[in-house]
Amino acid sequence: MNIYKEERPWGYFEVLIDAPSFKVKKITINSGCRLSLQSHKKRNEHWIVVEGSMRITTGDHVEDYPKNAHIYIPHATKHRMKNIGNVPASVIEIQTGEYFGEDDIIRYEDDYGRI
Repeated sequence: MNIYKEERPWGYFEVLIDAPSFKVKKITINSGCRLSLQSHKKRNEHWIVVEGSMRITTGDHVEDYPKNAHIYIPHATKHRMKNIGNVPASVIEIQTGEYFGEDDIIRYEDDYGRI
């Protein structure tokens, strides 16, 4: 059961756990869509691909990740994920750090005009 769900232009995310010391989300990205290139000042993220496959950017590195792959993104690292498959793809995101608000996003590039 999710705490809440937010629709976005690229798909949606569901907050599964919102605890004082961590947050867990399921992020689902529509085929061919991607999130903004972004970073966070106050949180780290662990991503596990649970459906489909993703092209993930961390810093200057870009790599394709299949289902069951895991990646760690430290705070202040530029990152992005893109669904490279023909069906929706999902990641479980575990946030750790000191703050988990949606306003802790610095966007560098965005396909949806949110900079």
